[in-house]
Amino acid sequence: MRSLLAALALLTLGTSAMADGPRNHHRHDRDLRGIERPNRVDLGPRPFFLADDMAESPLKQQLQQCARNGRFKPSDFSIGHRGAPLQFPEHTVESYVAAARMGAGILECDVAFTQDQELVCRHAQNDLHTTTNILATPLAAKCTTPFTPATFGPDGQLTRAASAECRTSDITLAEFKTLRGKMDAFNPRARNVQEYLGGTANWRTDLYAGPTSGTLLTHKESIELFKKLGVKMTPELKSPVVPMPFNGFTQEAYAQKLIDEYRQAGVHPSHVWPQSFDQRDVLYWVRNTPDFGRQAVFLDDANTVADLPTAQQLREYKAQGIRIVAPPTFALLSTDGNGRIVPSAYARHARAAGLDIITWTLERSGVLADGNNGFYFQTFDSAIRREGDVYRVLDVLAKEIGVIGVFSDWPATTTFYANCANVR
Repeated sequence: MRSLLAALALLTLGTSAMADGPRNHHRHDRDLRGIERPNRVDLGPRPFFLADDMAESPLKQQLQQCARNGRFKPSDFSIGHRGAPLQFPEHTVESYVAAARMGAGILECDVAFTQDQELVCRHAQNDLHTTTNILATPLAAKCTTPFTPATFGPDGQLTRAASAECRTSDITLAEFKTLRGKMDAFNPRARNVQEYLGGTANWRTDLYAGPTSGTLLTHKESIELFKKLGVKMTPELKSPVVPMPFNGFTQEAYAQKLIDEYRQAGVHPSHVWPQSFDQRDVLYWVRNTPDFGRQAVFLDDANTVADLPTAQQLREYKAQGIRIVAPPTFALLSTDGNGRIVPSAYARHARAAGLDIITWTLERSGVLADGNNGFYFQTFDSAIRREGDVYRVLDVLAKEIGVIGVFSDWPATTTFYANCANVR
């Protein structure tokens, strides 16, 4: 029944889209042989625009002077969050290459698994319907939940949002490789698949999401690409949405397979920061793969300040062998009531516990001057007035808290700051 409904949903595409279906089902690859480490960092105009947009301050003067003098180098402080998804489809060859060219010293592959238990780069096991073109291909028939169009009342008001759910575990690796990445978005008011695949935020772009781009990768392919690009690596083991074990594939085997693929590729453990929101994964690496576990990162999934761990819990992390925590940016920052951004209690407690800190995610909140910047800025949004304030954020993170890395959707900004502030 599920397959029949999915097949019927495809009819909403129209005859031209259906004609594209068989072509889309061919393997979608890009020749990586010509890709190599960039011979220079190319930041583009955005970091300089942000510096010029700052209110007058010593930091602005420092950054503008650096902009005039600068020849910029890659920095491990600058971590490409899913590549460079401010403008490129996330977890694609094109996104990763763009991030490396902007000087990201570390790139992230979020790791999920396919039906045949192969590891692939996707932000979630169940995001194919928003991050790829799967609904416009014959593979839509295999999705866990087929596309359902939006419905509207007599007054034109939305009564039920359009929906779908397509998982990496719904398809094999060979099938996964036929898909093409797109900007992570959907249109909840969509009446057909073509409309559903839209919805890209107006501060992003679909310019680099055309039919010849959006090249998806396996985890192994990401390792080889990152080696070519001369960058270090931070894979995140994504929490499965299917019950585990999955066809005999246990959570421990999943965590181990991620590490094994680095060993097989000859990557030194010092070049890898494995991450997970599940403390059990992190402790598995600490205890069973101590060479890689030394840099294992425990991601914090707090949604509000009330969700953050206490000082005692942070000390317990350290006692268990966890060395690095990675909370969202709001967890680390607050304000002093005078418009100044300052370290939070959590930041002070984490450093007091002897933990290193990485944070996520910069350049993911759209236009800052609009106000109401949501999740990442919730504890210090009152101090944000203009686009250039992003450098005030970075300055406190780097100099007053001492974070060792910042994830960004546009790594040029963090690379520029790291170079100009002499962050190593």
